[in-house]
Amino acid sequence: MPKLTLKRPIVFFDLETTGTDHAKDRIVEYAFIKLSPDGKKEKNVKRINPGMPIPPEVTAIHGISDEDVKNCPVFKQVAHNLYEWMRGCDLGGYNSSKFDLPLLAEEFLRAGINVDFTERHMVDVQQIFFKMEARTLSAAYQFYCQKQLENAHSAEADIEATMDVLEAQLERYENIGTDVPALHQFTHTDEYVDYARRIVMKDGHPVFNFGKHKGRKVEDIFNAEPQYYDWMMQADFALHTKQKISEILNRMKLRKSGLKV
Repeated sequence: MPKLTLKRPIVFFDLETTGTDHAKDRIVEYAFIKLSPDGKKEKNVKRINPGMPIPPEVTAIHGISDEDVKNCPVFKQVAHNLYEWMRGCDLGGYNSSKFDLPLLAEEFLRAGINVDFTERHMVDVQQIFFKMEARTLSAAYQFYCQKQLENAHSAEADIEATMDVLEAQLERYENIGTDVPALHQFTHTDEYVDYARRIVMKDGHPVFNFGKHKGRKVEDIFNAEPQYYDWMMQADFALHTKQKISEILNRMKLRKSGLKV
């Protein structure tokens, strides 16, 4: 990928999972490809035992069954080595900021790793495509690379195709930039607090992005209805969402006590 300008490594990744619920579903296969500024390319591809049945309708999509993963490691067994391998890298993928990244963060949190990707840039190739052409990954591969995507919904095939699409996009669109910070800026138009986007930023304040309090400041609701925080912590929200509302509540308590936040 000669046109992509790198100041630090970037890891492109794709997940195959048991479903699409960030809080409930699990990884069954991952493919990570690390590109370094010197051009070095490293792969990390593995199947994972999700610890839960893979629904038949999901197996029909990615081809991975319970039998295929019954002897594979669970994510917790590989999580620490994977996180260290990714440390200090920017991130990239296809629809990754809304699906793969939130689900990956949940898996790390369940493994006891307090993930923090805020210092990393995220390049979502799908957003470039949607803003410029608006199609699916297979259509993007055909459009930009003039090739048919073979073995679609294999994590490795999908992320290889994503990288090829990005390379073609960099050749086609001179106005989107070639370095990772510029691509991050181009592909991220919304500012969110948690990866599941239950809380977003508005006018510099975290606000709820769901339910009866949508659009209202989180701190205002926690002041007026302290039980709402307790309800969220007990309900079936993503772990990362719970982590972020706890941080907000703790900042509120520190300010009330007169300590610096």
